[in-house]
Amino acid sequence: MSTTIRDITSADIERVIELDRRLTGTPRRNYHEKRMAAAAAEPNSFVTIAAADGPVLKGFVFAHILDGEFGGTGPVGVVETIGIDPDQRGNGLGRKLMAAVEEAMRKRGIRELVTQADWTEHAITRFFQSAGFELAPRIVLERGTGDVSDFEAPLAQQVRDSDEVDLSDPSGDDYAALSRDRVPVRSLTEADYPFIVSIDRKVTRRDRSTYYKRKISEVTKESGVRVSLVAEVDGLFAGFVMARTEYGEFGRAQATAILDTIGVDPANAGHNVGRALMSQLLTNLSSLGVEKVQTQVAWNSFDLLRFMARCGFTPSQRLCFWRKLN
Repeated sequence: MSTTIRDITSADIERVIELDRRLTGTPRRNYHEKRMAAAAAEPNSFVTIAAADGPVLKGFVFAHILDGEFGGTGPVGVVETIGIDPDQRGNGLGRKLMAAVEEAMRKRGIRELVTQADWTEHAITRFFQSAGFELAPRIVLERGTGDVSDFEAPLAQQVRDSDEVDLSDPSGDDYAALSRDRVPVRSLTEADYPFIVSIDRKVTRRDRSTYYKRKISEVTKESGVRVSLVAEVDGLFAGFVMARTEYGEFGRAQATAILDTIGVDPANAGHNVGRALMSQLLTNLSSLGVEKVQTQVAWNSFDLLRFMARCGFTPSQRLCFWRKLN
């Protein structure tokens, strides 16, 4: 029977989940169901393609379009998951799926594909190489969530003005002992959208309102656990960090959270807003059982790299790949 390349439908979801479980060893039902729901809600932002012999799905690929993720300067297509039935490997299904993704992205005006893989995953790195991908000029950074003692206290603590703190007591919690330098942090909500867009426009000089509209919907509605945060100074919006868990892009385990973007109002530069957000994010993730957080940074974003280094991030064992589309 000849192979058909077509869009994934709701009838394929169980086969996708089972095939992915065979390939990764991890059931990711929630990830796939949420991705399918997001694709149905925003079909222009997602590409979900199946390779099938009759009604039987033999392979699949999930990709989506992002504009501004990880500090990017333009829209890109992100290949986040590709799976081929082990019994069908060597039959060219992977190349057919990638060709379909490329065609779909070209029709949407996308001229660049990006993806990731662990450097030890030799089969997938060889596949990306054969598909025309090269190493991208980006670095994947990560750090554990279990120990935030390297942060200056009490940047993420929320202490009421009425709280009495004995600064002379060395036996007290260091976070509380320096609470006079606190930056209040709270959960991000949909109502924060205009403030986030305003800060981002100040920093990037670009209008990325569409990106943030989708991203806020993702982190407040689609993600199983809300971990994105907002910082305030004197009761005013001062900065934000957007992160998520549970999706499992690029084959990551759910014990890894993804830091998508962080922004601080230039008016609050030097007030430790960014470190407050990062400290609280790590604390919250640790309490949820998330072991580490990862992000991407362009190799020449030196200010951001310095900030991430001060926050304890180091290069991970993951590689970024990209391919230019003609």
